[in-house]
Amino acid sequence: MPDSPPAPSAVPISTPATGERMNRSAVLWVALAVFAQEAVWNFYDAQVPEQLRHYFSSAGVIGLVMGLDHSWGIFTQPSVGFYSDRLARRRTGRWPIVLVGAVIATVPFALIPWATNLPALLVCVVGFAAIANAFKGVTETLISDYVAPGNRSKAQGFIKAGVSLTIVVSSLISLLVVDRSLHLAFAIPPLLMLIMLGLSWAFLGRHHGDAVLPEEQTEDEREFTTPWAVLKDALRSPSSPTLLLMVGIFCFAGMWSALRSLMTPYGTQVLDLTRGEAGGLALPGAVAFLVCVLPIAYLSNRLGQLRAMRHGVVLFIVGLLAGFAWPSVPGTIASMILSSLGYASFAVNALVALWKLAPTHKVLGTYTALYTIASASGMALGPAVLGTTIDLTSWRYMLLNAAVFAGITFAVFTRLARRAPDRTAP
Repeated sequence: MPDSPPAPSAVPISTPATGERMNRSAVLWVALAVFAQEAVWNFYDAQVPEQLRHYFSSAGVIGLVMGLDHSWGIFTQPSVGFYSDRLARRRTGRWPIVLVGAVIATVPFALIPWATNLPALLVCVVGFAAIANAFKGVTETLISDYVAPGNRSKAQGFIKAGVSLTIVVSSLISLLVVDRSLHLAFAIPPLLMLIMLGLSWAFLGRHHGDAVLPEEQTEDEREFTTPWAVLKDALRSPSSPTLLLMVGIFCFAGMWSALRSLMTPYGTQVLDLTRGEAGGLALPGAVAFLVCVLPIAYLSNRLGQLRAMRHGVVLFIVGLLAGFAWPSVPGTIASMILSSLGYASFAVNALVALWKLAPTHKVLGTYTALYTIASASGMALGPAVLGTTIDLTSWRYMLLNAAVFAGITFAVFTRLARRAPDRTAP
Protein backbone atom coordinates (compact mmCIF):
# COMPACT_ATOMS: atom_id res chain seq x y z
CA MET A 1 0.00 0.00 0.00
CA PRO A 2 1.70 3.24 -1.08
CA ASP A 3 0.53 5.31 1.88
CA SER A 4 1.33 2.75 4.56
CA PRO A 5 3.80 3.91 7.22
CA PRO A 6 7.23 2.28 6.67
CA ALA A 7 9.34 0.54 9.23
CA PRO A 8 10.82 3.06 11.70
CA SER A 9 14.29 2.95 10.16
CA ALA A 10 13.22 2.80 6.52
CA VAL A 11 12.44 6.46 5.82
CA PRO A 12 14.33 9.35 7.40
CA ILE A 13 12.65 12.57 8.37
CA SER A 14 12.52 14.90 5.41
CA THR A 15 10.77 18.11 4.48
CA PRO A 16 7.24 17.17 3.37
CA ALA A 17 5.87 18.23 0.09
CA THR A 18 2.78 20.35 0.10
CA GLY A 19 1.23 18.40 -2.77
CA GLU A 20 -0.47 15.03 -2.79
CA ARG A 21 2.27 12.87 -1.30
CA MET A 22 1.77 12.21 2.39
CA ASN A 23 4.68 12.50 4.81
CA ARG A 24 4.44 8.87 5.88
CA SER A 25 7.30 8.99 8.34
CA ALA A 26 5.74 11.91 10.20
CA VAL A 27 2.39 10.11 10.27
CA LEU A 28 4.09 7.09 11.85
CA TRP A 29 5.66 9.07 14.69
CA VAL A 30 2.60 11.23 15.36
CA ALA A 31 0.53 8.01 15.47
CA LEU A 32 2.97 6.67 18.07
CA ALA A 33 2.59 9.85 20.13
CA VAL A 34 -1.21 9.64 20.05
CA PHE A 35 -0.98 5.92 20.82
CA ALA A 36 1.13 6.73 23.87
CA GLN A 37 -1.42 9.03 25.46
CA GLU A 38 -4.48 7.02 24.46
CA ALA A 39 -3.05 3.84 25.98
CA VAL A 40 -3.29 5.55 29.36
CA TRP A 41 -6.77 6.94 28.74
CA ASN A 42 -8.19 3.60 27.60
CA PHE A 43 -6.94 1.79 30.67
CA TYR A 44 -8.21 4.67 32.80
CA ASP A 45 -11.71 4.38 31.31
CA ALA A 46 -11.71 0.59 31.68
CA GLN A 47 -10.57 0.31 35.30
CA VAL A 48 -11.21 3.52 37.25
CA PRO A 49 -15.02 2.92 37.34
CA GLU A 50 -14.40 -0.35 39.18
CA GLN A 51 -12.10 1.51 41.56
CA LEU A 52 -14.92 3.98 42.24
CA ARG A 53 -17.39 1.16 42.86
CA HIS A 54 -15.60 0.50 46.15
CA TYR A 55 -17.12 3.78 47.37
CA PHE A 56 -20.26 4.33 45.23
CA SER A 57 -23.06 1.88 44.45
CA SER A 58 -24.88 4.21 42.04
CA ALA A 59 -24.00 3.89 38.37
CA GLY A 60 -25.13 7.50 37.92
CA VAL A 61 -22.62 8.78 40.49
CA ILE A 62 -19.83 6.70 38.97
CA GLY A 63 -20.72 8.02 35.53
CA LEU A 64 -20.76 11.58 36.88
CA VAL A 65 -17.25 11.23 38.34
CA MET A 66 -15.97 9.63 35.14
CA GLY A 67 -17.55 12.42 33.14
CA LEU A 68 -16.36 15.30 35.29
CA ASP A 69 -12.72 14.37 34.82
CA HIS A 70 -13.12 14.93 31.07
CA SER A 71 -14.58 18.40 31.65
CA TRP A 72 -11.16 19.79 32.55
CA GLY A 73 -10.30 19.97 28.86
CA ILE A 74 -13.13 22.44 28.30
CA PHE A 75 -11.33 25.00 30.45
CA THR A 76 -7.68 24.24 29.75
CA GLN A 77 -7.42 23.26 26.08
CA PRO A 78 -8.45 26.54 24.40
CA SER A 79 -5.57 28.38 26.08
CA VAL A 80 -3.09 25.51 25.74
CA GLY A 81 -4.10 24.94 22.10
CA PHE A 82 -3.76 28.65 21.29
CA TYR A 83 -0.32 28.72 22.91
CA SER A 84 0.70 25.63 20.93
CA ASP A 85 -0.32 27.43 17.71
CA ARG A 86 2.22 30.12 18.57
CA LEU A 87 4.91 27.43 18.95
CA ALA A 88 3.98 25.36 15.88
CA ARG A 89 6.44 26.94 13.42
CA ARG A 90 9.25 27.50 15.91
CA ARG A 91 12.25 25.25 16.41
CA THR A 92 10.70 22.97 19.05
CA GLY A 93 7.11 23.11 17.80
CA ARG A 94 4.32 21.92 20.09
CA TRP A 95 6.42 19.11 21.55
CA PRO A 96 7.46 20.68 24.90
CA ILE A 97 3.80 20.93 25.95
CA VAL A 98 3.25 17.25 25.19
CA LEU A 99 6.42 15.94 26.82
CA VAL A 100 6.21 17.98 30.03
CA GLY A 101 2.51 17.24 30.42
CA ALA A 102 3.07 13.49 30.03
CA VAL A 103 5.79 13.38 32.68
CA ILE A 104 3.65 15.24 35.22
CA ALA A 105 0.48 13.23 34.46
CA THR A 106 2.28 9.95 35.09
CA VAL A 107 2.51 10.55 38.85
CA PRO A 108 -1.19 10.78 39.85
CA PHE A 109 -2.12 7.99 37.43
CA ALA A 110 0.34 5.50 38.91
CA LEU A 111 -0.84 6.41 42.44
CA ILE A 112 -4.53 5.57 41.78
CA PRO A 113 -4.38 1.97 43.11
CA TRP A 114 -2.41 3.15 46.15
CA ALA A 115 -5.23 5.46 47.27
CA THR A 116 -6.79 3.86 50.34
CA ASN A 117 -9.70 6.28 50.83
CA LEU A 118 -12.10 8.26 48.68
CA PRO A 119 -10.47 11.72 49.05
CA ALA A 120 -7.07 10.33 48.06
CA LEU A 121 -8.59 8.48 45.10
CA LEU A 122 -10.39 11.61 43.88
CA VAL A 123 -7.19 13.66 44.18
CA CYS A 124 -5.36 11.15 41.98
CA VAL A 125 -8.21 10.87 39.46
CA VAL A 126 -8.81 14.62 39.20
CA GLY A 127 -5.08 15.38 39.18
CA PHE A 128 -4.41 13.01 36.29
CA ALA A 129 -7.44 14.18 34.31
CA ALA A 130 -6.61 17.88 34.71
CA ILE A 131 -3.02 17.44 33.52
CA ALA A 132 -3.62 14.87 30.78
CA ASN A 133 -6.56 16.79 29.31
CA ALA A 134 -4.44 19.94 29.06
CA PHE A 135 -2.06 18.44 26.47
CA LYS A 136 -4.32 15.81 24.88
CA GLY A 137 -5.55 18.09 22.09
CA VAL A 138 -2.03 19.36 21.38
CA THR A 139 -0.87 15.82 20.61
CA GLU A 140 -3.80 15.33 18.24
CA THR A 141 -2.98 18.61 16.44
CA LEU A 142 0.59 17.51 15.64
CA ILE A 143 -0.49 15.84 12.40
CA SER A 144 -1.57 19.20 10.95
CA ASP A 145 2.03 20.45 11.28
CA TYR A 146 3.47 17.72 9.04
CA VAL A 147 0.69 16.63 6.64
CA ALA A 148 -0.97 18.78 3.95
CA PRO A 149 -4.77 19.30 4.23
CA GLY A 150 -5.62 16.97 1.35
CA ASN A 151 -4.03 14.02 3.09
CA ARG A 152 -5.20 14.57 6.65
CA SER A 153 -8.18 12.22 6.48
CA LYS A 154 -5.91 9.39 5.36
CA ALA A 155 -3.37 10.34 8.02
CA GLN A 156 -6.15 10.26 10.62
CA GLY A 157 -6.91 6.72 9.48
CA PHE A 158 -3.37 5.62 10.35
CA ILE A 159 -3.51 7.48 13.65
CA LYS A 160 -6.86 5.98 14.62
CA ALA A 161 -5.49 2.55 13.75
CA GLY A 162 -2.81 3.25 16.33
CA VAL A 163 -5.47 4.38 18.79
CA SER A 164 -7.35 1.09 18.32
CA LEU A 165 -4.19 -0.73 19.36
CA THR A 166 -4.36 1.09 22.67
CA ILE A 167 -7.69 -0.61 23.35
CA VAL A 168 -5.99 -3.92 22.59
CA VAL A 169 -3.16 -3.05 24.99
CA SER A 170 -5.59 -1.90 27.68
CA SER A 171 -7.68 -5.04 27.30
CA LEU A 172 -4.63 -7.29 27.51
CA ILE A 173 -3.42 -5.54 30.66
CA SER A 174 -6.91 -6.00 32.13
CA LEU A 175 -6.98 -9.67 31.18
CA LEU A 176 -3.43 -10.62 32.15
CA VAL A 177 -2.40 -8.28 34.96
CA VAL A 178 -5.33 -6.66 36.80
CA ASP A 179 -6.52 -9.77 38.64
CA ARG A 180 -2.93 -10.53 39.70
CA SER A 181 -1.55 -7.10 40.63
CA LEU A 182 -3.58 -3.92 40.36
CA HIS A 183 -0.57 -1.78 41.31
CA LEU A 184 1.51 -3.21 38.47
CA ALA A 185 -1.40 -2.86 36.04
CA PHE A 186 -1.66 0.89 36.74
CA ALA A 187 2.10 1.33 36.39
CA ILE A 188 2.37 -0.19 32.90
CA PRO A 189 0.33 2.34 30.80
CA PRO A 190 2.14 5.51 31.99
CA LEU A 191 5.50 3.80 31.55
CA LEU A 192 4.55 2.92 27.97
CA MET A 193 3.42 6.51 27.43
CA LEU A 194 6.76 7.97 28.49
CA ILE A 195 8.78 5.51 26.40
CA MET A 196 6.73 5.97 23.24
CA LEU A 197 6.53 9.74 23.48
CA GLY A 198 10.27 9.78 23.95
CA LEU A 199 10.75 7.73 20.77
CA SER A 200 8.32 9.93 18.84
CA TRP A 201 10.16 13.08 19.90
CA ALA A 202 13.58 11.56 19.14
CA PHE A 203 12.68 10.63 15.56
CA LEU A 204 10.30 13.50 14.70
CA GLY A 205 10.14 16.24 17.31
CA ARG A 206 13.91 16.63 17.53
CA HIS A 207 13.91 17.33 13.76
CA HIS A 208 10.80 19.52 13.85
CA GLY A 209 12.44 22.40 11.98
CA ASP A 210 13.21 20.13 9.00
CA ALA A 211 9.92 18.20 8.94
CA VAL A 212 7.31 20.90 9.60
CA LEU A 213 5.19 22.17 6.71
CA PRO A 214 6.25 25.56 5.30
CA GLU A 215 4.06 28.58 5.99
CA GLU A 216 0.88 28.62 3.93
CA GLN A 217 -0.68 31.79 2.55
CA THR A 218 -4.48 31.92 2.67
CA GLU A 219 -7.02 34.50 1.64
CA ASP A 220 -8.06 35.03 5.26
CA GLU A 221 -5.01 36.09 7.25
CA ARG A 222 -6.80 37.46 10.29
CA GLU A 223 -4.73 37.64 13.42
CA PHE A 224 -6.31 36.43 16.66
CA THR A 225 -4.84 37.72 19.89
CA THR A 226 -6.64 35.39 22.31
CA PRO A 227 -8.13 31.88 22.14
CA TRP A 228 -11.51 33.33 23.05
CA ALA A 229 -11.43 35.56 19.95
CA VAL A 230 -10.98 32.41 17.84
CA LEU A 231 -13.87 30.66 19.56
CA LYS A 232 -16.13 33.71 19.18
CA ASP A 233 -15.29 33.99 15.49
CA ALA A 234 -16.00 30.29 14.94
CA LEU A 235 -19.41 30.31 16.60
CA ARG A 236 -20.87 33.74 15.87
CA SER A 237 -21.93 33.20 12.23
CA PRO A 238 -25.43 31.70 11.95
CA SER A 239 -24.59 30.33 8.49
CA SER A 240 -21.58 28.34 9.72
CA PRO A 241 -22.07 24.61 10.38
CA THR A 242 -19.40 24.74 13.08
CA LEU A 243 -21.83 24.82 15.99
CA LEU A 244 -23.98 22.02 14.60
CA LEU A 245 -20.90 19.90 13.95
CA MET A 246 -19.85 20.46 17.55
CA VAL A 247 -23.29 19.29 18.72
CA GLY A 248 -22.84 16.08 16.70
CA ILE A 249 -19.39 15.57 18.19
CA PHE A 250 -20.84 16.18 21.66
CA CYS A 251 -23.53 13.52 21.19
CA PHE A 252 -21.36 10.80 19.66
CA ALA A 253 -18.42 11.31 22.00
CA GLY A 254 -20.79 11.26 24.96
CA MET A 255 -22.30 7.89 24.15
CA TRP A 256 -18.95 6.34 23.20
CA SER A 257 -17.41 7.53 26.46
CA ALA A 258 -20.41 6.23 28.40
CA LEU A 259 -20.04 2.79 26.85
CA ARG A 260 -16.31 2.68 27.54
CA SER A 261 -16.76 3.87 31.12
CA LEU A 262 -19.61 1.51 32.03
CA MET A 263 -18.77 -1.60 29.99
CA THR A 264 -16.67 -3.19 32.74
CA PRO A 265 -19.43 -2.87 35.39
CA TYR A 266 -21.92 -4.09 32.75
CA GLY A 267 -19.81 -7.19 32.24
CA THR A 268 -19.64 -7.94 35.95
CA GLN A 269 -23.32 -7.18 36.65
CA VAL A 270 -25.05 -8.64 33.58
CA LEU A 271 -22.63 -11.19 32.14
CA ASP A 272 -21.25 -12.45 35.48
CA LEU A 273 -17.62 -11.90 34.47
CA THR A 274 -14.67 -11.09 36.71
CA ARG A 275 -13.31 -7.56 36.68
CA GLY A 276 -10.37 -8.55 34.48
CA GLU A 277 -12.56 -10.50 32.05
CA ALA A 278 -15.06 -7.64 31.80
CA GLY A 279 -12.23 -5.20 31.13
CA GLY A 280 -11.30 -7.31 28.11
CA LEU A 281 -14.73 -7.05 26.44
CA ALA A 282 -13.50 -4.17 24.28
CA LEU A 283 -10.66 -6.24 22.78
CA PRO A 284 -12.55 -7.75 19.79
CA GLY A 285 -14.01 -4.36 18.90
CA ALA A 286 -10.54 -2.85 19.02
CA VAL A 287 -9.25 -5.52 16.62
CA ALA A 288 -12.13 -4.86 14.23
CA PHE A 289 -11.43 -1.12 14.47
CA LEU A 290 -7.77 -1.74 13.67
CA VAL A 291 -8.54 -3.90 10.64
CA CYS A 292 -11.16 -1.58 9.14
CA VAL A 293 -10.13 1.96 10.07
CA LEU A 294 -7.80 2.45 7.09
CA PRO A 295 -10.36 1.27 4.50
CA ILE A 296 -12.89 3.53 6.25
CA ALA A 297 -10.48 6.48 5.98
CA TYR A 298 -9.97 5.94 2.24
CA LEU A 299 -13.68 5.34 1.66
CA SER A 300 -14.49 8.57 3.50
CA ASN A 301 -12.62 10.50 0.80
CA ARG A 302 -15.10 9.14 -1.74
CA LEU A 303 -18.28 9.35 0.33
CA GLY A 304 -17.59 12.70 1.93
CA GLN A 305 -16.99 13.15 5.61
CA LEU A 306 -20.56 13.94 6.64
CA ARG A 307 -22.06 10.96 4.83
CA ALA A 308 -19.39 8.70 6.29
CA MET A 309 -20.17 9.89 9.81
CA ARG A 310 -23.92 9.41 9.31
CA HIS A 311 -23.36 5.83 8.12
CA GLY A 312 -21.15 5.31 11.15
CA VAL A 313 -23.93 6.39 13.52
CA VAL A 314 -26.33 3.91 11.89
CA LEU A 315 -23.84 1.05 12.34
CA PHE A 316 -23.24 2.16 15.94
CA ILE A 317 -26.99 1.94 16.68
CA VAL A 318 -27.31 -1.46 15.00
CA GLY A 319 -24.49 -2.78 17.18
CA LEU A 320 -26.12 -1.55 20.38
CA LEU A 321 -29.49 -3.07 19.49
CA ALA A 322 -27.84 -6.38 18.64
CA GLY A 323 -26.11 -6.45 22.02
CA PHE A 324 -29.36 -5.70 23.83
CA ALA A 325 -31.22 -8.43 21.96
CA TRP A 326 -28.46 -10.98 22.71
CA PRO A 327 -27.31 -10.39 26.34
CA SER A 328 -24.40 -12.82 26.44
CA VAL A 329 -20.65 -12.67 26.08
CA PRO A 330 -20.75 -13.51 22.32
CA GLY A 331 -23.60 -11.05 21.82
CA THR A 332 -21.79 -8.28 23.68
CA ILE A 333 -18.62 -8.94 21.70
CA ALA A 334 -20.56 -8.73 18.43
CA SER A 335 -22.16 -5.52 19.69
CA MET A 336 -18.78 -3.97 20.49
CA ILE A 337 -17.40 -4.92 17.07
CA LEU A 338 -20.25 -3.25 15.18
CA SER A 339 -20.30 -0.22 17.47
CA SER A 340 -16.52 0.17 17.21
CA LEU A 341 -16.71 0.18 13.41
CA GLY A 342 -19.43 2.83 13.56
CA TYR A 343 -17.33 4.93 15.89
CA ALA A 344 -14.32 4.50 13.58
CA SER A 345 -16.12 6.37 10.80
CA PHE A 346 -16.76 9.24 13.19
CA ALA A 347 -13.26 9.20 14.69
CA VAL A 348 -11.54 9.44 11.31
CA ASN A 349 -13.60 12.35 10.01
CA ALA A 350 -14.77 14.61 12.84
CA LEU A 351 -11.59 16.50 13.69
CA VAL A 352 -10.52 16.91 10.05
CA ALA A 353 -13.99 18.24 9.19
CA LEU A 354 -13.65 20.82 11.94
CA TRP A 355 -10.15 21.82 10.82
CA LYS A 356 -11.54 22.55 7.34
CA LEU A 357 -13.81 25.18 8.86
CA ALA A 358 -10.90 27.10 10.36
CA PRO A 359 -10.32 30.56 8.80
CA THR A 360 -6.52 30.07 8.79
CA HIS A 361 -4.06 27.25 9.44
CA LYS A 362 -2.58 29.36 12.25
CA VAL A 363 -5.46 28.47 14.59
CA LEU A 364 -5.71 24.71 14.05
CA GLY A 365 -4.64 24.02 17.61
CA THR A 366 -7.44 26.24 18.87
CA TYR A 367 -9.90 24.52 16.53
CA THR A 368 -8.77 21.24 18.03
CA ALA A 369 -9.81 22.83 21.31
CA LEU A 370 -13.28 23.33 19.78
CA TYR A 371 -13.35 19.60 19.13
CA THR A 372 -12.23 19.05 22.71
CA ILE A 373 -14.91 21.35 24.11
CA ALA A 374 -17.57 19.39 22.24
CA SER A 375 -16.17 15.93 22.90
CA ALA A 376 -15.15 16.61 26.50
CA SER A 377 -18.59 18.05 27.26
CA GLY A 378 -20.12 14.89 25.86
CA MET A 379 -17.68 12.74 27.80
CA ALA A 380 -18.51 14.68 30.95
CA LEU A 381 -22.27 14.23 30.64
CA GLY A 382 -22.58 10.99 28.67
CA PRO A 383 -21.56 8.52 31.41
CA ALA A 384 -23.71 10.29 34.00
CA VAL A 385 -26.77 10.39 31.70
CA LEU A 386 -26.43 6.74 30.68
CA GLY A 387 -25.67 5.75 34.28
CA THR A 388 -28.82 7.52 35.48
CA THR A 389 -30.95 5.61 32.96
CA ILE A 390 -29.39 2.40 34.30
CA ASP A 391 -30.41 3.40 37.82
CA LEU A 392 -33.97 3.98 36.56
CA THR A 393 -34.13 0.69 34.63
CA SER A 394 -31.30 -1.80 35.23
CA TRP A 395 -27.88 -2.76 33.89
CA ARG A 396 -29.67 -5.14 31.50
CA TYR A 397 -31.05 -2.14 29.54
CA MET A 398 -27.77 -0.22 29.22
CA LEU A 399 -27.25 -0.93 25.51
CA LEU A 400 -30.87 -0.13 24.61
CA ASN A 401 -30.69 3.15 26.50
CA ALA A 402 -27.48 4.04 24.66
CA ALA A 403 -29.12 3.24 21.31
CA VAL A 404 -31.92 5.72 22.05
CA PHE A 405 -29.41 8.49 22.72
CA ALA A 406 -27.46 7.52 19.60
CA GLY A 407 -30.65 8.11 17.60
CA ILE A 408 -30.43 11.78 18.60
CA THR A 409 -26.88 11.81 17.22
CA PHE A 410 -28.14 10.49 13.89
CA ALA A 411 -30.73 13.27 13.72
CA VAL A 412 -28.03 15.90 14.31
CA PHE A 413 -25.74 14.58 11.55
CA THR A 414 -28.69 14.26 9.17
CA ARG A 415 -29.55 17.92 9.70
CA LEU A 416 -25.90 18.90 9.31
CA ALA A 417 -25.61 17.03 6.01
CA ARG A 418 -28.69 18.79 4.66
CA ARG A 419 -27.59 22.20 5.89
CA ALA A 420 -23.97 22.12 4.70
CA PRO A 421 -23.42 19.15 2.35
CA ASP A 422 -20.21 20.54 0.86
CA ARG A 423 -18.52 22.53 3.61
CA THR A 424 -16.91 19.57 5.37
CA ALA A 425 -16.51 17.25 2.45
CA PRO A 426 -13.07 16.73 0.94
